[in-house]
Amino acid sequence: MTEQATGAHHPQPRPRSGGQQSAPEHVTGAKSLIRSLEEVGAETVFGIPGGAILPAYDPLMDSTRVRHVLVRHEQGAGHAATGYAQATGKVGVCMATSGPGATNLVTPIADAHMDSVPLVAITGQVASKSIGTDAFQEADIVGITMPITKHNFLVTKAEDIPRTIAQAFHIASTGRPGPVLVDIAKDALQAQTTFSWPPVMDLPGYRPVTKPHAKQIREAAKLITPPSGPSSTSVAVSSRHRPPPSSRFSPSSPERPSPPP
Repeated sequence: MTEQATGAHHPQPRPRSGGQQSAPEHVTGAKSLIRSLEEVGAETVFGIPGGAILPAYDPLMDSTRVRHVLVRHEQGAGHAATGYAQATGKVGVCMATSGPGATNLVTPIADAHMDSVPLVAITGQVASKSIGTDAFQEADIVGITMPITKHNFLVTKAEDIPRTIAQAFHIASTGRPGPVLVDIAKDALQAQTTFSWPPVMDLPGYRPVTKPHAKQIREAAKLITPPSGPSSTSVAVSSRHRPPPSSRFSPSSPERPSPPP
């Protein structure tokens, strides 16, 4: 059953300034991506430029609100973003190109998944018409990372970028935090589109548990809390296997202490 049917409220991103929806801007998909990162509050992106993600780097370098940290390996970008998230409490962001660039993020994504760290990994992908054709530097990074992410997205239309980024940050940072992958086709980054914020998010199946279950907490506390003293079972077992006092130091017992010289 969807949230519309149950009357549940859709979580929506808030405007960062002014409290109203911004006027539509005519931009490229790449510019829309960077503007979305600015609006969700991202301040630092760790990454390496490459062919499929290269269109995003021009507006990223022009941004005065998002700083890019150039690393020497995509795996380092993922781990740096994870450490940034753990140190600041914000969502970490890393960026890589398609194919080997994206697959180099697998280990830090898995690490963030196991450690419950909010992480958004943005990867470039080959043009939408080339997906599934074994194109140059193409890898199914969405399929590869599906078991180690909270959710992942494949974006092939420029108009979907703001909504996808808003949803990715919301999923990564709510409930049990974790990594979210956003894979964006190169032609979507190069296409012309309109940008306005905030977008309308549609996550009918995402209902994270935010309140703990009191009974489960009590049961966990019983398992974690050590007993204050030896249990009756351990006392009974130790007493049962202890020899009677009269036989502990019998003449034939090898444990009888030797008389002093």
